[in-house]
Amino acid sequence: MTHPYQNLPSHRYWNTAMTAPAPGHINPVIAPPRIGRDQKMVSLGSCFAQRLAQRIQAQGLPYLVTEPAPAGMGAAEARRKGYGVYSARYGNVYTARQALQLFDRAFGHFQPQEQAWARDGVLVDPYRPAVDPDGFTSLDALLADRRHHLACTRAVFEQAQWIILTLGLTEAWYSRADGAVFPVAPGVAGGQYDPLVHGFVNFTAQETAQDLATLVRRIAGVNPNARIMLTVSPVPIAATFEDRHVLTASTLTKAALRVAADAVERQFDHVVYFPAYEIATSPAAGDHYFEDDLRHLSELGVEHVMRAFSSYFEPPGGDTTMTTAVPAQAQRVLADQDVVCDEDLLVEGLQQQALQQSTAGPQAQQRPFDESRYLRYNPDVAAAVRQGQFNSGAEHYTLHGQREGRLY
Repeated sequence: MTHPYQNLPSHRYWNTAMTAPAPGHINPVIAPPRIGRDQKMVSLGSCFAQRLAQRIQAQGLPYLVTEPAPAGMGAAEARRKGYGVYSARYGNVYTARQALQLFDRAFGHFQPQEQAWARDGVLVDPYRPAVDPDGFTSLDALLADRRHHLACTRAVFEQAQWIILTLGLTEAWYSRADGAVFPVAPGVAGGQYDPLVHGFVNFTAQETAQDLATLVRRIAGVNPNARIMLTVSPVPIAATFEDRHVLTASTLTKAALRVAADAVERQFDHVVYFPAYEIATSPAAGDHYFEDDLRHLSELGVEHVMRAFSSYFEPPGGDTTMTTAVPAQAQRVLADQDVVCDEDLLVEGLQQQALQQSTAGPQAQQRPFDESRYLRYNPDVAAAVRQGQFNSGAEHYTLHGQREGRLY
């Protein structure tokens, strides 16, 4: 008796592709198209895209940078100001809509109405608010820098032979005036949130696929020889604006992005998908691939993803057994390069707010401590009191709750 699942390649069976290999040697990249060692690569996307850019450069591959730092600027200062983080100084591009908008802005198809955000006495670009921590002292300076930046971004799309796009989010904030999307919510890295001016959207898998397909076609219109690699960031979302648990929201986001990437890969022959998300979240990873915060990838997880990523690179000198090792000097460079993430600004802001509340104490909040309210607001504390771990909610608040910024 025969059936269709007999005699398939080993990578199609879970026991031979997942159970049998050592966890760190699982590689779901099957028959990858080879990226020549003379082919110019560019990248854009969410924070995880920076990891790919760092690895490409560390291995001495031709990573195209069209917006270099000014002459004489030191390496540390250049990175602080967003130079070399990506191929151009566009900062993190989280959603497919933002990527499409970046292309349209670069080629003059779209000019958003919202021009600048204020932050601590300076102005920042709403479409890359964290790219320069110093900001701009005038609108003219900001606009001049933007014009130069968009010209460099045009060169990215026109000259690249491989464009690597990492998808990170489906949730976004936008201008109600013209639909322009921002990398972070107004008020996080500059500007002021106004519900009459700004709106929230959670793009569906279908909307994301449509935006990606439109972007692919537009890139082909200016650079018909460019190939595109899509990948989904394995880093969970930092927060959700929707009324659901952040784990559920993050799972929905990654599922929508994965479905959209698959749809576009099937639609275009020159688009491929790199399974970074699958490697990092594989059951084989156990609890080894994420840090204690359960969000950022550990070095072990990053190394596994990068080994698989190296499968695409053409071996040097025709050697078919390409090593994925990074030279020692390059390893030190990678270790010194932190990932710059706009989402972390939101987390840091919330932590700072909680710290201010906790250090202020009940007196600053103009409310006497209320035992019953504290236990009602904090059911985990109520359970701990019932179990005898604390004598009262007040004891917990004094020892822990005040520092944690808990409500009472």
